[in-house]
Amino acid sequence: MFYSLSLLMGIMIAVMIAFNGGLTEHYGIYSATVIIHIIGLIFIAAIVLIKRDKLFAKRHAWFLYLGGAIGIFTTIFNNFAFGRISVSAILALGLFGQSVTGLVVDRYGLWGMPKHKFSRHKLIGLTLVLIGIASMINTFEIIAVIVSFAAGITIVISRTLNGKLANLTNERIATFYNYMIGLGGSVLVLLILGRGEMLFTDFDAMSFSPNWWIYLGGLLGVTIVFLSNIVVVKISAFYLSLFIFIGKIFSSITIDIIISQEVSVRILVGGMLVTAGLCLNLILDRRKAKAV
Repeated sequence: MFYSLSLLMGIMIAVMIAFNGGLTEHYGIYSATVIIHIIGLIFIAAIVLIKRDKLFAKRHAWFLYLGGAIGIFTTIFNNFAFGRISVSAILALGLFGQSVTGLVVDRYGLWGMPKHKFSRHKLIGLTLVLIGIASMINTFEIIAVIVSFAAGITIVISRTLNGKLANLTNERIATFYNYMIGLGGSVLVLLILGRGEMLFTDFDAMSFSPNWWIYLGGLLGVTIVFLSNIVVVKISAFYLSLFIFIGKIFSSITIDIIISQEVSVRILVGGMLVTAGLCLNLILDRRKAKAV
């Protein structure tokens, strides 16, 4: 069930990226980020009110509330790398960062997460995953490569903190704090980096887009964060990253085929290799579990 939810999250992320891309084209990168957080916060706040969740009933470790703020760095890092290296390289390096961080979180049980030991039998599957990642990288610029790798690290940290907070409260409350803190961070980034966007240069000329669907990214984002808060404490951080990636990459390929009627063979092959490595490790894990 939880693996299926992870795949669903990947599919939803691919759709959300398409929605958010349209919003970015209309408003600009940083303004769109603020709008996404506003819509998401309104949506999750309404749910919290309906469910009568007590947001301030109990205080927890301060760093558990930083998931939304750390998620802002993911956007900044990806925006920095965009145009310097290919999109497929950004995706691949982000997955690499997530995989490495996921293995560390699993090995040491960071932030109170369940421990998952890494066995030698997983090396073959991990090798296939790494080959798949490498096959998707076609351009190289050292700073952009480091930043894209760092984006993957921030994804896992943000997801883990949100999941731990959800375990101590509930998924709705953790999602609310993610969007509330994330909104504050995105407004700060807008004030620092977004002064050239229409929000500052010609606010009176701003209008709603007739493509109403571009405003749905915030709603999808809330759903994704909510599902992540459920899944993250149930399965390995390493496997979670891979399942989300598989759902995202093949959904992205499908969207590209529908929109542009083109498909990248390199990304398709890379996705298949990552999938093969993941399936192999899952099979070996199950065999080992039965033998115990």
